[in-house]
Amino acid sequence: MSTVSPFLDPGPLTTPGALALVHLSRDNVVPVYLKNDSGNTVDGYTEGSVINTRFGSFPHSTLIGQPWGSQIRASIVDTGSRGRKRKLGNVVDTDTTGNDTEAVASSTSNPRDVRTAPTGFVHILPPTPEIWTSSLPHRTQVVYTPDYSYILHRIRARPGTQLIEAGSGSGSFTHAATRAVYNGYPKSSEDKKGKVWSFEFNHDRFLKMREEVQDHHLNGLVQVTHRDVYNDGFLLDNQSPGAECIFLDVPAPWQALPHLSRRIPTPSQLASCGLEPLNDTSDNWVSPLRADQTVHICTFSPCIEQVTKTVEVMRRLGWMEIEMVEVAQRRINVLREKVGLNMPLERGANQSPRNVMEAVTRLKQIDSRFKENHKSRLDTDVNMETLMLKTATRNRMALLTMRQRILIQAIHLHQSPGWLDD
Repeated sequence: MSTVSPFLDPGPLTTPGALALVHLSRDNVVPVYLKNDSGNTVDGYTEGSVINTRFGSFPHSTLIGQPWGSQIRASIVDTGSRGRKRKLGNVVDTDTTGNDTEAVASSTSNPRDVRTAPTGFVHILPPTPEIWTSSLPHRTQVVYTPDYSYILHRIRARPGTQLIEAGSGSGSFTHAATRAVYNGYPKSSEDKKGKVWSFEFNHDRFLKMREEVQDHHLNGLVQVTHRDVYNDGFLLDNQSPGAECIFLDVPAPWQALPHLSRRIPTPSQLASCGLEPLNDTSDNWVSPLRADQTVHICTFSPCIEQVTKTVEVMRRLGWMEIEMVEVAQRRINVLREKVGLNMPLERGANQSPRNVMEAVTRLKQIDSRFKENHKSRLDTDVNMETLMLKTATRNRMALLTMRQRILIQAIHLHQSPGWLDD
């Protein structure tokens, strides 16, 4: 195959026709197929194809030829001709609007230079299964990154293995599994490379999944089949995929388990599980499992009733080392901790000494303040004693002065001439 999938090797730069993921904000990613049509008018834009977001407008020409992860500034686009076309509507061909039509044609005949706008920016990212999971159109419930990462690890998915997937759904697990088993594109039908054998019951989802496989250049690595695996199993043209890894994302996985066996289950085994006999009961029954390797299987069920039924059927059909695991993701924000005694009282600040010297300095400051406080108390006591002494002395002096005044007045009265007249 001449073109490698961008999920496997995106290259250093963005290229026309490639899938790119435009990152607008946290958990807000938009998938875009880049088009190199800046010389043509698309939807009234003289710049060609344009992505309109709340951060501004981004012509595809500004996204092509950029290193992955680049920050792209918004551009000022010409919407004048686009507005005139909408206003003209269905009467653009009439004689009364001939001049306007010529003006529109002249304004859109040549592409204009793109100017940067101050509205905002986006980041352009290469397609990966992780980012694709957060941006793909949801046709069903999606298997998210924490789940399929653990699943691929436990079923031993590795380069060169054959993996069966029942329930393609939105294609999240399909892309991750393809990357896990990829060890090159097959050069012929006999060339055995790592491959994902995906089965989907819903016809609309099957068509959409097949279209995505084609657009993402995964032909030869993923084979999507429209089938009811409960009744028809996993063989393709009566040929075994030779699977070593199996993932069942279906409502009733226990109904598909009889087809995933080394030998055909007996009617008594199926009856004990409450299942109907298989359609194929011939002696030439072919197993979809690889005969010379240990096979690992995982079923994805949200309800404990589904788990109980699946485990019961697995035990009766000979599966061993059965485990049930619940995967829970908890997002924890990582902040830079601000440590120091001079830090303000705010979130993320830890008012603790950063080192020994800062702790010693702080202790010296506390000791100095303690000594100053103790000295101020001693000075206050001394001042109070001095004040009391001064007050007592002043009172005594005042008393003596009063006695002297009384004595002088008495002497003055004794020597007055009035005494002689009496």
